[in-house]
Amino acid sequence: MNASETFSGKTFVVRVDDATALDASATLVDDLHVLTEREVRPIVVAPDPQTARSIVRAINRSTNVALSLSGSDAALIPHTPNGIGRVQRRILDTLTEAGYIPVVEPTAFAVFSPHDATVVADDVAAAIASACEAARAIFFHRAGGVPDPDTNALINELTPAEALALADDERIPYDLRIAVRAAALGVRGGIPVAQIVDGRVAHAAIVELLTTHHLGTQVVGGLVFAA
Repeated sequence: MNASETFSGKTFVVRVDDATALDASATLVDDLHVLTEREVRPIVVAPDPQTARSIVRAINRSTNVALSLSGSDAALIPHTPNGIGRVQRRILDTLTEAGYIPVVEPTAFAVFSPHDATVVADDVAAAIASACEAARAIFFHRAGGVPDPDTNALINELTPAEALALADDERIPYDLRIAVRAAALGVRGGIPVAQIVDGRVAHAAIVELLTTHHLGTQVVGGLVFAA
């Protein structure tokens, strides 16, 4: 079975960072088209609501399949005193099964507030990926992966425990530590593999899903869908 067949019909979550969203040469939109043609079901998590709408417009310039969702849409992401509650996945299943690409804002439905609560995009991506039983979660970060704090060499693979330990290491940039923690918790929540890569690298999403090569750092759980 080739990689395309392995991921056909499966959900894939990509957390887009500002660096990728602002890079006019980034290939994310083209990659999403290729993946949907192969019946992979992508869900995009944007860094903020404005960027979510920009990504939707970029996708819909060539095909009318993208739409933006806030945390309050169909009570998708409930807000709790501890942050994100249990993701209500039904709207995501309905959209992805019909061939649409949801672009999710990092907001949560606060029942007793007139406004959505702002939450961390990395945490949203991990929560959605776990709830939707995603085959992969990819976290875009300009660092391109996780550096060893002692040698500065890029780490190829981590267990969730190793990733969580690095997420507490203050020698690693704070925003990268957030991504590492989310990737580790996502894998502990059932995602087979979560990857941290530079989304500005040409066709990064396709390389990760449809080839035997890997970029950046991957956090690996017990079950991996091999290419």
